[in-house]
Amino acid sequence: MDKVPIFLKEVNNSVYNSASVNILKLLLKLPFFEKISHHIRKKSKENNKENNNEKNKEKPIVVVNTLKLGLHADCELLRSEIYQHIKKMAAFSDGILIFYGNCGHSLRNTEDEFKDLPCSLYFLKDEKGEIVDDCISVALGGNDNYAEVMQGGNGTGMIYLTPMWASSWKQMRKESNNTSDFNDNFLKKHYKKVVKINNEISLENEFDKNVLNYARTFDMSITEMEGSMEIASRSYLNAKNSVCKRALSD
Repeated sequence: MDKVPIFLKEVNNSVYNSASVNILKLLLKLPFFEKISHHIRKKSKENNKENNNEKNKEKPIVVVNTLKLGLHADCELLRSEIYQHIKKMAAFSDGILIFYGNCGHSLRNTEDEFKDLPCSLYFLKDEKGEIVDDCISVALGGNDNYAEVMQGGNGTGMIYLTPMWASSWKQMRKESNNTSDFNDNFLKKHYKKVVKINNEISLENEFDKNVLNYARTFDMSITEMEGSMEIASRSYLNAKNSVCKRALSD
């Protein structure tokens, strides 16, 4: 993350027209990206084949800052880490999309607390324009849908698994320090059902296996539900379009 501002500075000062091609070349200097150099070279060639009008357009650069899973075990720690990274990224960003919901109310005041930030903050919002409660609300299509699903359980304790959570729960369990989220006795006593939330990017065989493994571990039954990528996609596009429009107006 500390090297990102350097990359961006070099891109802005570059003689090349395509910022996307330059950033790929710069990333190739890092050992990790050498492993995917073939894919990057392929993308660079594709960019070079674009027509002249497209070549002369400055393309946005998206920096994805992924934080560790274990932060969810402590709401105070989650908020602290996110706030620190917002401040770091604001130094080189025109806009930041917070890819979290309110997460147990830990991020409910984020917008107000960063109102004087030099770049804009964007959030995952449902059709009503409300920031989603958490990642499960995103997967189910919004806060109202989330509430409806929970009420439909008639008091039955339910754990919701997206493809990401299903593939990561063992890692989360190790990092959680035996909090109630992954305590065997607590889960077996209070939760009876796993809700498997499907979406269009899930790898079905792997997802099925991970959910079954979880359900067997904690003695739960499984029910399936169709999820949605709409909130994630719409929020990303809204943030991207807004940043691009502001850049053009400036």
